[in-house]
Amino acid sequence: MKRVMITICFLAAAFLLILPVQADGKGANVYVIPIKDDVEKGLNAFLNRAIKTAEENEADLIIFDMNTPGGAVDAARDIGNRISNTNIKTVTFVNSWAISAGSYIALHTDKIYMKPGAVMGAAAVINQQGNTAGEKAESMWLAAMEGAAKQSDRNPEIAKAMANGNIDLPDLKKKGELLTLEADQAFKVGYSEGTVKDINELIKDLGYEDANVHTVKMTFAESFARLITNPVVVPILLSIASLGLVLELYSPGFGLPGGMGISALLLFFYGHYVAGLAGYESIILFVLGILLVAAEFFLSGGIAGLLGTVAIIGSILMAGGNIVHMAISIIIALFLAALSIIIMVKVFGKRMNIFKKLILTDSTNTESGYVSNVNRLELLGREGITVTALRPAGTAQIDDERLDVVAEGSFIENNTKIKVIKVEGSRIVVRES
Repeated sequence: MKRVMITICFLAAAFLLILPVQADGKGANVYVIPIKDDVEKGLNAFLNRAIKTAEENEADLIIFDMNTPGGAVDAARDIGNRISNTNIKTVTFVNSWAISAGSYIALHTDKIYMKPGAVMGAAAVINQQGNTAGEKAESMWLAAMEGAAKQSDRNPEIAKAMANGNIDLPDLKKKGELLTLEADQAFKVGYSEGTVKDINELIKDLGYEDANVHTVKMTFAESFARLITNPVVVPILLSIASLGLVLELYSPGFGLPGGMGISALLLFFYGHYVAGLAGYESIILFVLGILLVAAEFFLSGGIAGLLGTVAIIGSILMAGGNIVHMAISIIIALFLAALSIIIMVKVFGKRMNIFKKLILTDSTNTESGYVSNVNRLELLGREGITVTALRPAGTAQIDDERLDVVAEGSFIENNTKIKVIKVEGSRIVVRES
């Protein structure tokens, strides 16, 4: 009897251990959301929409399929906060890379799993020139990595070592190098809950093999917005816009340069609007700036043009999200536009009609029938007689030649002897002799 009771208790305990896994998986909703390529504001907008969709459909689990070399710190911070604020269970599957900002985002999820050969770490802050950022930015990012690790109950020293090569972890890396963890290393130090070959194996290991799996795909508009808001693409777009609009000012009617410039600006605002960066206020300010610049053609003083230019630049700064980055992009765009105009004028200025509006190609030369003024230095010291009264300008006869002269004083009467005392080009100065 005792053995029977023990057997029954054992079977009941085994059933209770299995039951939660079956309950989690059967009929559950699992959402797979990709985090691919660079981390930027466009990705943030997509992830906001994807997580919101999962929340509205009462998802039981979100898996972030990650393969990213990192990206913008501010975008990573916003994404990390969004993941932390959802009540849905979250898991990161490092499909290949979770570098830099990718590792920071992964630390905001409840669990991390890695594919064999995948890596995570190397999270130093790099500026737009490819150099390590300043001390202030590094300190902020180091604290952010430490906080993300503590939030997920992971060793904060390892997270700090990913962001700062001076953190000493001799068992994992050499001093002076940033920490990058392979799948096996991450599992040993508690930065990964396991190593699986793909998403399907991960879903099965989590007990959701019978769940309804939904993969959230990026729309064309979101993909396009990610391209447009890329920090490399933004200066190129603004350069095309400024170059096209400047050339349009010097060409008759409205043609290809103006269309090119307007199209580049429309693409800029469209991409930033879809990405959730540009609101109606920035678009309205931009339209107002265009109207003011157009009004400059009909008004004098330059005030309307100046205000319009300030409004356009202000709207671009507002639409960019990060004012510092956008200011740098605008400076780069203006420099590239000016450089391009100089090169085109020098190379193509005499060949293309459009540049004939920008540069002066005509000259008043002898071949065209123009004769420049002769400096009559030989008249110095010569004497003559006034033909008309000099008031102070008039006519005098010198060596049988009638010349326009100017009196040294204010007045010389007619038929008065004079002497040339100064010659300045066509100006002959005389006094009474």
